[in-house]
Amino acid sequence: MIPFPDISPEIFTINLGGFSLSLRWYALAYLAGLLIGWRLLVAMMRRPAIWGGRAPMAPESVDDLLTWVILGVVLGGRLGFVLFYEPAFYLANPFEIVKVWQGGMSFHGGFAGVIIASWLFCRARGIPALGLADAMAVVAPVGLFFGRVANFINAELWGRPTDLPWGVIFPGEAAQYCPGIEGPCARHPSQLYEAGLEGLLLGLILWLVLRSGGLRRPGLCFGIFLSGYALARSFVELFRVADAQFITPENPLGHVIGGPVWGLTMGQTLSLPMLALGLFLILRALIRSAVTA
Repeated sequence: MIPFPDISPEIFTINLGGFSLSLRWYALAYLAGLLIGWRLLVAMMRRPAIWGGRAPMAPESVDDLLTWVILGVVLGGRLGFVLFYEPAFYLANPFEIVKVWQGGMSFHGGFAGVIIASWLFCRARGIPALGLADAMAVVAPVGLFFGRVANFINAELWGRPTDLPWGVIFPGEAAQYCPGIEGPCARHPSQLYEAGLEGLLLGLILWLVLRSGGLRRPGLCFGIFLSGYALARSFVELFRVADAQFITPENPLGHVIGGPVWGLTMGQTLSLPMLALGLFLILRALIRSAVTA
């Protein structure tokens, strides 16, 4: 087993007149993902050759898109967490919804927020939505990678107990307590599994598809991202501890569909529509490409 590295969730803290302002790795991950994604999108829009002609929008428009995407990520991620994971608590405490600094963001909610914000942006600017979706799909794994690494640094969303040599002893009483195991127990570093699959592997696949002319087939890259993320997330859910509100003595794995032994977690359940839509877009893109060839 591997002891958790001595990394603080806070990069630095500044005390001003009794107030503490901290820059956290999680916030830096969001900023890095958005800024790198922004620059990559600008570069893609400046290369009409990879689109087989004209790019979906002018490079200057990416600056405006960034504002819409940030709003979609924050509002969608927070509302998704509220609706999918703790609706009863927030219904009883509605003022807690705005306290995003206390944590509680949903990837699926943030993704839905970005989709809605981007679609509205395309409608307002007359931009082909599917072309923009393909471009954003290519850069999205960058943000996913940074976000999952930040989850690891925060020692959150850890995995189930394991005796594998790369099991990590995460800090905190909750992480170190495992029924039937004496002393601190090691857990799967499921955050790093997701960083590797959703970030590195999926990003590499999409980059190779782009290099092979994938952006000339509208919907292909977006479909690969949807289905690839859904498969990666569903696989890692087999090693990740479900959210506490879904775990009971009768349902120790936190399944929301099925029984206590065989079933689907909330992450797997929310990934099913993504997988179905992703496969549909891939088939649609390939069929249309074959017809027009």
